[in-house]
Amino acid sequence: MSGHASPRPLRARPGHPLRGTADVPGDKSVSHRALILGALAVGETRIEGLLEGQDVLDTAAAMRAFGAEVLRDGTGWVVHGVGTGGFAEPGDVIDCGNSGTGVRLVMGAMATTPIVATFTGDASLRRRPMGRVTEPLALFGARALGREGGRLPMTVEGARDPVPVRYILPVASAQVKSAILLAGLNAPGETVVIEREATRDHTERMLRGFGAEVSVEEGPEGRVVTLSGQPELRAQRVAVPRDPSSAAFPVCAALVVPGSEVRVPRIGLNPTRAGLYETLREMGADLSFENRREEGGEPVADLVARFGGALRGVEVPPERAASMIDEYPILGVVAAFAEGPTVMRGVRELRVKESDRIDAMAHVLRAAGVEVEEGEDWWIVHGRGADGVRGGAVAEARLDHRIAMSALILGMAAREGMAVDDAGPIATSFPVFERLMADLGAVLEPG
Repeated sequence: MSGHASPRPLRARPGHPLRGTADVPGDKSVSHRALILGALAVGETRIEGLLEGQDVLDTAAAMRAFGAEVLRDGTGWVVHGVGTGGFAEPGDVIDCGNSGTGVRLVMGAMATTPIVATFTGDASLRRRPMGRVTEPLALFGARALGREGGRLPMTVEGARDPVPVRYILPVASAQVKSAILLAGLNAPGETVVIEREATRDHTERMLRGFGAEVSVEEGPEGRVVTLSGQPELRAQRVAVPRDPSSAAFPVCAALVVPGSEVRVPRIGLNPTRAGLYETLREMGADLSFENRREEGGEPVADLVARFGGALRGVEVPPERAASMIDEYPILGVVAAFAEGPTVMRGVRELRVKESDRIDAMAHVLRAAGVEVEEGEDWWIVHGRGADGVRGGAVAEARLDHRIAMSALILGMAAREGMAVDDAGPIATSFPVFERLMADLGAVLEPG
């Protein structure tokens, strides 16, 4: 949200066990992609379960600015697409608010159309690096001019005569991979992206669903994703699964608040996103997955999380980082209530999220009386056991929704509770977080 409102302090304190059903919002990653591919398809795409957080609403507004018709009706969202290469030049600056996913994917989607667009965002997004996307987009023939360090505001001039690209990702990033694949839609021939570590594959799955030809193979250099350019994308019905990153908050709260049992129906279990749940099980968490099925090309299940007593610290393998990169802040909270150290390596990417999430969470946990060590791409939380976290501090959210929610979950189980200086950013990804947690029995009160 650009022009962020005045801070809204919020406090969580220990109370009753958390019990009930958590109807968490739709998956943010799938929601962004459904809007963008709907806008690039021919015909009417209907989307059920779209996340109506500010990040996704900003992407919807961007698609309107590029000429698609995007509206909400009684049953969900409807997108009337303009076809591959059909984007019109926007009449004003595109404001992507807080969303790194939104701005990078939209840049990719327009980079091979001969139009010019200028992008900006809130204070947090304007600090984040865009060069990792604009460099591969330049290979198609696009040009980008931004502030020093490749930062927003940035103007992108789409390629007049795009050429297909073969690109090896220097960092594991689903956003960069997706931007290149979306750009490849309007380039002739085959666009190839090679990733050394697998990242979330929602874009590949959804491109196939919309009729694009996408192949994925394991090669000597890593995972090779090949897209045949200039397909006619066909409008679809998209059912958005519930966001596993949002579900992480009520699930982890149930694991640290004694006596809790929380059910999350229809949670997305895409294997490129499910690393947190694997890690929690290794820590001894009581998690069960019921009614496993597939919806809209994505695996889903109903997840039940129960407080089961002692959790143990673990070493999280670095190769799992890409499948749970957004969940490390809340894993840090669970680790605080476990016995012994939890070691998290290969997480350099956390330093360039909405905030420096390693530094931010280290401050939150230390303020609550938990020992944390950190390095450039690792951090260790020294767990204090089920009843060992003091809390009693005010955490800095740093305009980061996941830091704010993690601090509040910490407060639900810490002896003296925990406050956050600003709960406003939570609306970017999880607008119903406070109501949903209160319905489960959490005690949340103004600052």
